[in-house]
Amino acid sequence: MTEPIDEFSFLAEQAAEAGIDRPAPRGERLTLTLPDGRTLSALRYVPATSSGSPAAGSPVVTFLHGAGLNAHTWDTTILSLGLPAIAIDLPGHGDSSWRTDAAYVARVLASDVAAGMDAWTDGRQVLVGQSLGGLTAAAVAASRHDLVRELVVIDITPGIDPNAGPTQIREFFAGPTDWATRDELVDRALAFGLGGSRSAAERGVFFNSRIRPDGRVEWKHHFAHLAAAMNAAPAGPATEPSQDALAAVLGGAGWQDLAAAQAPITLIRGDRGYVTEADAAQFRERVPAASIITVSSGHNVQEEQPVDLGARLRELTGKD
Repeated sequence: MTEPIDEFSFLAEQAAEAGIDRPAPRGERLTLTLPDGRTLSALRYVPATSSGSPAAGSPVVTFLHGAGLNAHTWDTTILSLGLPAIAIDLPGHGDSSWRTDAAYVARVLASDVAAGMDAWTDGRQVLVGQSLGGLTAAAVAASRHDLVRELVVIDITPGIDPNAGPTQIREFFAGPTDWATRDELVDRALAFGLGGSRSAAERGVFFNSRIRPDGRVEWKHHFAHLAAAMNAAPAGPATEPSQDALAAVLGGAGWQDLAAAQAPITLIRGDRGYVTEADAAQFRERVPAASIITVSSGHNVQEEQPVDLGARLRELTGKD
């Protein structure tokens, strides 16, 4: 695969593939230094006007990705949305710093996300989170009512069985942590049924990997390195499910966060995703005021149904 000109050079190609007929937005990389010295990174998108110049306006939608992904997973959804938006790299992912304590659970991540929203947004947001990002979004909505106008949780519910759908993520990343070329990573993603088309998988791998000084390619996010270390560890207490880096993020504390949120809540689940009919029924029982929408998709709805998702989110903003 060839190296792109810059990280936003894919946008026109993505828009064409998705049949989105509007000028590509201007993309900008944002960086915030947190109190402990770590950095939080994000992408800001400003839609272009019909003349091609950037439109005015602060973000109205904030996006949080899932475990093992990064902010660019939302690119095509944001192209479809057509509104000012930011997408945050969760700690340990993308260009955000890794946590030395490996505490990638929603309530820990929420304070970093809130700091980013304080710095980069001017008004209450439609806060959209998928998977780990969905649980983190719920924690933000519970603790910072002033930041969230609408909460959208995509294909995750608190306490979901980590030995069901999420095992695919664990198995995908529990392998080597470095590779000779990015093409090897693309082949692996496609072998696991991830990424869709080869061009889409190449984009995903480019944004989710980096080239080390020795020329080897490695995953950017911490989860792959944690999963590989656990896979290599001898059997014993350290390999119990409670110590699993992915299982740890799926705890039931999210039910309390959803109950404490004051913003309207929407759950969007893929009919082939991680949230089963039984999970959706439990969600309906525990969060009776929430709306539940089922779409034809797997777990990564933002990558499988980005145009539909963008349109649905635009409706929630009241901009149509």
